[in-house]
Amino acid sequence: MDWSIEQPVAAEWYSASAGGHEEQPGTTGVALRQLLIAVGEPLVDVLAAPGGFDVAVHDVVILDPEEAPGTGAGDLVLVIGTRGRSAVPLVRRVARSGAAAVAVKVDADQDARALREAAIGGGIALLGVRPDVRWEQLESFARSAVENARLTGEADVGETLGDLFSLAQTVAALTEGIVSIEDTANRVLAYSRSDDEVDELRRLSILGRRGPESYLAMLRAWGIYQRLRGGEEVVRIEPRPDLGIRRRMAVGIHAGAQPLGTIWVQEGARGLSEHSDRSLIGAARVAALQLIRQRSESTMAPRFRENLLTGLLESRIDGYSAAANIGADPRKSAVVVVLTLRPREHTGVSNRSEIELERAEMTSLISVHAASYRRSALVTTIGSRVYVLLPDLPERHAESAVSGLAQEIVTAARGQLRSGVQAGIGSVVATLDDVPVSRIEADRILDALGHDHTAEVATIDDVRSRVLLSEVLTMLRDNERVRDPRLATLRAHDADNGTEFARSLLCYLEFFGDVRSASLSLHVHPNTLRHRVRRAAEISGVDLDDPAERLSVQLQLLLFRQTEPRPRS
Repeated sequence: MDWSIEQPVAAEWYSASAGGHEEQPGTTGVALRQLLIAVGEPLVDVLAAPGGFDVAVHDVVILDPEEAPGTGAGDLVLVIGTRGRSAVPLVRRVARSGAAAVAVKVDADQDARALREAAIGGGIALLGVRPDVRWEQLESFARSAVENARLTGEADVGETLGDLFSLAQTVAALTEGIVSIEDTANRVLAYSRSDDEVDELRRLSILGRRGPESYLAMLRAWGIYQRLRGGEEVVRIEPRPDLGIRRRMAVGIHAGAQPLGTIWVQEGARGLSEHSDRSLIGAARVAALQLIRQRSESTMAPRFRENLLTGLLESRIDGYSAAANIGADPRKSAVVVVLTLRPREHTGVSNRSEIELERAEMTSLISVHAASYRRSALVTTIGSRVYVLLPDLPERHAESAVSGLAQEIVTAARGQLRSGVQAGIGSVVATLDDVPVSRIEADRILDALGHDHTAEVATIDDVRSRVLLSEVLTMLRDNERVRDPRLATLRAHDADNGTEFARSLLCYLEFFGDVRSASLSLHVHPNTLRHRVRRAAEISGVDLDDPAERLSVQLQLLLFRQTEPRPRS
């Protein structure tokens, strides 16, 4: 097979109405928002953005504390060689230089608070870098984002580029060929209209929205895709009359070193034009910008807003920094509602894929209802829980309105999902800065509901005693030194001898010493229960006549019951 690889010429884009021109690097920076979308959540956390997320980043600078500052306006400064609280003086110095943002490695919450205060005071965005992130990796991603922004610096991309179908039609006019644009999975994203007769390959690709696998396998075997992924070179593919395939040319679409897709041009009746190669190279660059923008707008940008909400819920970013991008007034009251599927053993759903599907359906249902209640509502998922932030609340009757929304959601879920939903409503807080307080309370309420499978919606007033009990048990669980070792001795005796003294003692205490009611609950004779309680006191040595000791024993036996594995039903 005779393959002809055309070497790329100077990068020029010829529009239909004007001659080509050499692209010149612009001085336009990338908005901090777009840079964060490009870099991605796993690398950095936004800790402060006092100037908002539209500030422009023009360059990426590495700052070593041992060297002179060397930073200027519009820089993203990566502070290496120091981390945490010790970087506070550098953050202040960088802020005075007019830099747009500073990135520091952060290990502890206390360090994050000190750095955030310095950044807000200096009016500079602060990015917290995860401890395990390599600086060279972060620098590479950030520089790529800045360089990609320069490609679009001379024009408004949204107005100039149009959509992919318009681009395909323009390329067809310039090359006098028949055009299709595919992604990296060989799915057809757009194609040109044509009066020419198309070959079998194009017909099958358009009908199936993807090239036939037999032909794709040949292209892979011939190394065509490897060449297209390798850089900006136009690849010519000779005709295969035996397969009903005409001559083609193609160019890869790239964002830096990352492949995004391919533009294919089938030769028409008149043959391909003289400037087809140059037009294809320019078209590939334009297509890259369109695909990046589509990806950002359709998936990554919304996820960026969700990440901001997560940062707000977890106290990693202040309310004022997040407000503009979540569309809220930071000075108005807000509330957090947290929802989750009811415990699995009571739903009949056990397959992992079923559970994931249920969670996805639950999140979608919650998002629709929240948006209908408040345009500025935001929804995000953390673990198995879905959090709803409702900002800009009215001054009156906010609590009843939010309770009504939560009840509306769980009622809808009861009809649409197999599992059903439980909701915990945090208290209304005065400003966005107080949102973490509402979130913590909502989580505690939902924790309390976890032991009541009939409950659906609750506020702190509904479950205050259960929340208090849950908090006390959490303290006991996390502080082994305050536990009474005598009760561990009692449980060890039960385990070694097959007795149920600890369980019987807890039931006796829960019924306030009412032997008859407790024995009915345990399905034993009252005398049997009296014997077990007496033996439990003898083995452990606890004084059941002391009210404080009775309370302590009951709490610790409750903790043991919570941590024991539940028997399978």
